[in-house]
Amino acid sequence: MLTADAIAALVEGRHEDPFSVLGVHSEGSGYVARCFFPDAAQVSASTLKGKHVGELRLIHLSGLFEGELDTRKHQILRYTVTYPDRNSSTVIDPYSFHPVLGAMDDHYFAEGSHLRLFDKLGAHVLEHQGIRGTHFAVWVPNANRVSVVGDFNHWDGRRHPMRFRGDSGIWEIFLPEIGAGTAYKYEILSANGAVLPLKADPFAFKSEMRPATASIVADPLAHIWGDAAHRAHWRDVDPRRQPVSIYEVHAGSWQRDEDGNFLHWDALAERLIPYVADMGFTHIELMPISEHPYDPSWGYQPIGLFAPSARFGDPDGFARFVDGAHRAGIGVILDWVPAHFPIDAHGLARFDGTALYEHEDPRQGFHPDWNTAIYNFGRKEVSAFLRNNAVFWAERYHVDALRVDAVASMLYLDYSRGAGEWVPNAQGGRENREAVNFLQGLNHAVYGLNAGAFTMAEESTDWPKVSQPVHEGGLGFGFKWSMGFMHDTLRYMQRDATDRRHHHDDITFGLLYAFNENYVLPLSHDEVVHGKGSLLSKMSGDEWQKFATLRAYLAMMWGYPGKKLLFMGQEFAQRAEWTEERALDWHLLGHVAHRGVQSLVRDVNRLYKSKAALHARDCEGEGFEWLLVNAHEDCVFAWTRRAPGEKPIVVISHFSPLLRHGYGMRLPHGGRWREILNSDGADYYGSGAGNNGVVEADDDGWAHITLPPLATLMLEPE
Repeated sequence: MLTADAIAALVEGRHEDPFSVLGVHSEGSGYVARCFFPDAAQVSASTLKGKHVGELRLIHLSGLFEGELDTRKHQILRYTVTYPDRNSSTVIDPYSFHPVLGAMDDHYFAEGSHLRLFDKLGAHVLEHQGIRGTHFAVWVPNANRVSVVGDFNHWDGRRHPMRFRGDSGIWEIFLPEIGAGTAYKYEILSANGAVLPLKADPFAFKSEMRPATASIVADPLAHIWGDAAHRAHWRDVDPRRQPVSIYEVHAGSWQRDEDGNFLHWDALAERLIPYVADMGFTHIELMPISEHPYDPSWGYQPIGLFAPSARFGDPDGFARFVDGAHRAGIGVILDWVPAHFPIDAHGLARFDGTALYEHEDPRQGFHPDWNTAIYNFGRKEVSAFLRNNAVFWAERYHVDALRVDAVASMLYLDYSRGAGEWVPNAQGGRENREAVNFLQGLNHAVYGLNAGAFTMAEESTDWPKVSQPVHEGGLGFGFKWSMGFMHDTLRYMQRDATDRRHHHDDITFGLLYAFNENYVLPLSHDEVVHGKGSLLSKMSGDEWQKFATLRAYLAMMWGYPGKKLLFMGQEFAQRAEWTEERALDWHLLGHVAHRGVQSLVRDVNRLYKSKAALHARDCEGEGFEWLLVNAHEDCVFAWTRRAPGEKPIVVISHFSPLLRHGYGMRLPHGGRWREILNSDGADYYGSGAGNNGVVEADDDGWAHITLPPLATLMLEPE
């Protein structure tokens, strides 16, 4: 018999082990059933085949019922519940079911080595003991009680308290006849007895549209993939030696529909994928698309790491987008944010009333730059959560790569902190060894479990071996963003043309370290927001010079060693600074100058992909050789790009507004060289100056070349 204390705990939602009292239990020589239906007047029990096995009596006015059963075995029951208004409903008893998770799940989770957590935690529609329903599981180790709540139980946390698995800290419950589309959250009773704000599921695969914050039960992806050829290609190649030209996109503001609303994935695919293919980019990089509450965060404050944002449609829509890109030969990169998370009440912050995902000490667990929490990378369950998420995107959605945001903020304990505002490591240093171990484990998991996938780091310091293998002491990333290239070269372009000769090393300095890492050259969204203006606005000079300098700069970048990244809009010289509040200014393509920049980007992408000399040794010193490194007074830079067995390509960039005829320099060898690119071409809105398509070099390589004003040339030997 239940004690008075046990009854009180049940009806007040304080019972720590509801499965020990609710459901079917043996008593004496028979069985008894107990259930809790607030405000119900009558409950009768029957088997799943419809046989009536007992009437349950009310043993507490709050709605706790109990009754002996006319059955000789433990079995799952269906209750018919009648309310005072004579309305009735039937429900299958969730407390009649065995656990779904097993002892090995507990073991590997507690060990931090479970790499299939997204198959175990969260909400999964499945068949259990012959019944269709949804299994819910969530890690809340310090709670007194956890319940799943939703419309199905009137958001009453007393109705469906979960089973606690003490070895792992996971709570679970199987709710029969609950299916896809159901909104839910978790109600958590903390260790001190406080009912916390309702929490979204950290492993939710789908979420409500903001400002609503509930998680949604999602069906398994129904999409049938057709990207086998694309995935096989990347599985069999070294991405360092492949052309990688990335178009960075904010999905909410690339274009909008006729009413100014976000495009859903299918509409975005119909417009964006053909555009990217036509422009010659090899990859689309999406700024974070994981569910996030605040549009102006651009996704960099995610709460639902496993859920594609509802802003753009359902999860299957995102799968169709990725598949469509792959069928067109375009890879998809996700911007991924493990460096911090927002402190919204429904998110991970103080998830069970304690600093579960973050550090308790704000000197370690709070980020002053973004007013967000910082993951506790030293806690194995937290690092496993993040590793699993990275593997999830690569496996479930066939994402080709992850660009990891704000890596520097993870690596340094004193990042953006003054004296006394940070906690040194065990050796008294500023290096976050726990973050290092996490990043190495992350890359080990991504590369080990998803052949063909790769990672890249936004790391803005000189941390060594970011893109070197873990077994060689590196962090294990495939690539690193070259923030130095971006800062130095943009600074040079902003200088008055007459002053550039004094700052030649803004261009040359990057080549001193260009092959220390596997670099991506990024002209990202960060350079065209927060008062920085667009790329076009950064170029010095009058209107014509701005366009000419931008074309010369982009062509130079595509000839410079390293993979390429360009933020949306800059390929047609967007004039205004980017804002997430509206679409890009596509009407600018009605002007010849903007079409000229777009045409140039299309052509340099075509050359970059088709000429192995421009991409096959992007990350290796043997693919680069200076021809002119000290032409300060003339603002001229010239080098050769090479690849084994391929014709060399000479890149000459001239950042003076002067037209130079007969400019002497030595090419790699004599003979006729074709001018395969001239950023000053009339088709690009240039002056049309050049070499009539051909440069003749003497036997010793000496040549006299016409250098157009503010232009980049590319030459290839016949």
